Amino acid sequence: MSGHSSAPSPHARGVAFMVVSTVFFTANVLLIRALGRVGSDNVWLVSCVRFTAGMAVVYALYRREFQFTRLFTHPKLAARGLVGGASVYGYYLTVVELGAGRATFINNTYVIIGAIMAVWILGERFSPALAIGSAAALAGLALLTNAFGADSHANLYDLIAIATACASAYVVVTIRQLHATDHTSTIFAAQCIYGLLLCGVPAALHPQTIPGVGWLMMTAAGVCAALGQIAMTRGFRELPVAEGSLLQMLVPLGIAGGGALFFGERFAPHELIGAALILGGTTFTAARR
Repeated sequence: MSGHSSAPSPHARGVAFMVVSTVFFTANVLLIRALGRVGSDNVWLVSCVRFTAGMAVVYALYRREFQFTRLFTHPKLAARGLVGGASVYGYYLTVVELGAGRATFINNTYVIIGAIMAVWILGERFSPALAIGSAAALAGLALLTNAFGADSHANLYDLIAIATACASAYVVVTIRQLHATDHTSTIFAAQCIYGLLLCGVPAALHPQTIPGVGWLMMTAAGVCAALGQIAMTRGFRELPVAEGSLLQMLVPLGIAGGGALFFGERFAPHELIGAALILGGTTFTAARR
């Protein structure tokens, strides 16, 4: 038996980074959800803590690779930061106003929007396997989140959620472009720095008394989001936009599982079918590669 072991392929590495990112993103959302139970629901402040924790992670892990001045001299990094920071706030806002299910479903349509943008801007191929997997996962997400329940009706926040989905699509396409010139840490830091510029003043103007456990949970959620974002950004170095985005559909599946485990939620048969469709759609696409 040979002692030589082959290194994982770039595609396998990309998939691994994406799956790791979904674990951290799931933990982030579950912590934010638990945060609401201790009365800490200031979206501006939650966003600021997330971005601050992100910069702490960047300096802890990538002090040598991170290029701070690039954030203000590279227009595409600045655009990634501004749009990405706004999309984080937009998602948190719509979760509060629309409910987690409907907001998550609309936001995750970025999987399709981003794939179409990548075909147009990057020349990537949107294969039949990706189309099938994306359609199955989106249908499953709609069932799992009850996005179109009887009490659902369109309003202004639906439009904000759609705009957030378009912003997320733009961000993942831009991340793919930026990997040609910049390190993962710099690409991620753009979101943190510009996100703080967008959310810092409103957070200061809307102070809220937060208990100690609330600060602890917000910080933990921010660190999880930072590690998830770094892993996702790194994954897009190897994976096309459509495939990498589709794997992020595992996040709502993880949130549903966490809801059952930590919050005592129970699922109807159609919700379980939705979970199976998400898992099947993402697995089918990854396995085809």
